[in-house]
Amino acid sequence: MIAETICSAVSAAGLGIAAVSAYRKRFLTAARLAAYSLVPIGLVLTGVVGWAADTAFSLKAWIGFGVLGAAWLIFLGARAVERRSGGTRKERKAAKAARREAVAPTASAPSLGQGTRPAAARPAEKPRSAAPTEDFSDIEAILKKHGI
Repeated sequence: MIAETICSAVSAAGLGIAAVSAYRKRFLTAARLAAYSLVPIGLVLTGVVGWAADTAFSLKAWIGFGVLGAAWLIFLGARAVERRSGGTRKERKAAKAARREAVAPTASAPSLGQGTRPAAARPAEKPRSAAPTEDFSDIEAILKKHGI
């Protein structure tokens, strides 16, 4: 009952201030103040204030909030310990196995395979000579052009 009275008084005071603002030709401010001052009376009429007042002064409700808070703290503590220890033994074994399986045993083998020609049909490679037979005259010309 007292909460409803307080909300009604706050709404009446807010509407009075909004009327003074409107009298001073500050219509936007007056409209905003009127909207804010109608909120408490709306909460009273919907029953939210009565429910909140009954909850705030109820020992049973506060015990319920305490139990919810304790459950939340236990949950957070368990998560912190789980992160620090790296999970359960099964989870650690599964992670270790996944790391071992992540590397493919034939990772160094070529990924394209043999191609379309069989290996026997390939011509034998010619032995390379010790001295390079390539002509680097075009590269030398470019380097000289740039002054290198």
